[in-house]
Amino acid sequence: MTLKKYQTYLATLFITKFLKISVVFFCSVILINFFEEIRFSEKYSIEIYYVLYLSLLNAPSLIFEILPFIFFVSIIFFYLDLSEKNELEIFNSNGISNLKIVFFSIIITIIMSIFILLFYYTLSSNLKSLYLDAKNRFSNSNEYLAVVNNDGLWIKEEIDNKLYIIHAKKLKKNKLKYLTINEATKYFESENTIVAESASILSKNWKLENVSILSKNGSSKKLKSYVYNSSFNGEIISNLFSNLNALNIYELHKLSSNYLNIGYSNTDVKIHLNIIYSMPLFYVLMTILGFVIINKLKSIKSKFFVIIFGVFVSVVVYYLNYFSSLLGTNGVLPIYLSVWAPLLILFLICNIGLLKINEN
Repeated sequence: MTLKKYQTYLATLFITKFLKISVVFFCSVILINFFEEIRFSEKYSIEIYYVLYLSLLNAPSLIFEILPFIFFVSIIFFYLDLSEKNELEIFNSNGISNLKIVFFSIIITIIMSIFILLFYYTLSSNLKSLYLDAKNRFSNSNEYLAVVNNDGLWIKEEIDNKLYIIHAKKLKKNKLKYLTINEATKYFESENTIVAESASILSKNWKLENVSILSKNGSSKKLKSYVYNSSFNGEIISNLFSNLNALNIYELHKLSSNYLNIGYSNTDVKIHLNIIYSMPLFYVLMTILGFVIINKLKSIKSKFFVIIFGVFVSVVVYYLNYFSSLLGTNGVLPIYLSVWAPLLILFLICNIGLLKINEN
């Protein structure tokens, strides 16, 4: 398919505006995140260049979250550029209506969104993972390891120069089931093995039930209850796996499957995956919404007012999505409805706007 000259021009203009707006947002995100990381650097006496390095690693993931609004702002400046040069009138007089320009912008947005989903998100998640690993080197997090796989939940922690390797087959809220705790010295010399049917992990003092303790000399004893002092509780364990932005799509599906295998809720993972899959549609709708709004406000000459109104609309859309996903996380709304319902509302608004443009 060969693009016509006007289509090439429109595509170049839109992509240029998108890249320029993205650079502005990227620099703003780095600057804001830099000051956030300064607090972290003060705590662990990190060199200033490393703070900048952390900000650069974290920025792509933060940009991914605000990409719908970058598309929204980009289409506004795209329209303003055409309007100021009277190119819209030239296009209209040559049979190229505003509706055609919108539809062509949608096609460009779809192509860009496919690239973002397939390549950019993977890159941003990998950089986010590097960012978290880099920060963990300076905190106490290098003293423990926690992972979920097909075999269940695994935790390694060091307490009072002792190494503890914990394995639980099931995890449900603040309850572990079929639990094994292997105690060893820091030189990995095995000492005691604790086996329990279940453990309440509401606090860091785990309350184990139906316990068997096998010592290194071969003796064993059975107890109805036993208290194990850990550095973890249910909330901390849940938060260990809460930063889903550090996982690519394949890793998210794998984590969701592993959560189900150990009886842990995969609601957060499913919501996050649905948010990722909904992004291309979100980009398209924000592109349409931006064009509809700026077309409606074309009589207003003040760019400042238009931009402020655009920011207001972006904030409204953001909180609509945020509260809807929050309702999904808390189980008030079904997972799919919590993610896709706000987009359905946007879709209806955009359709009405497109009809108005077509009438004009």
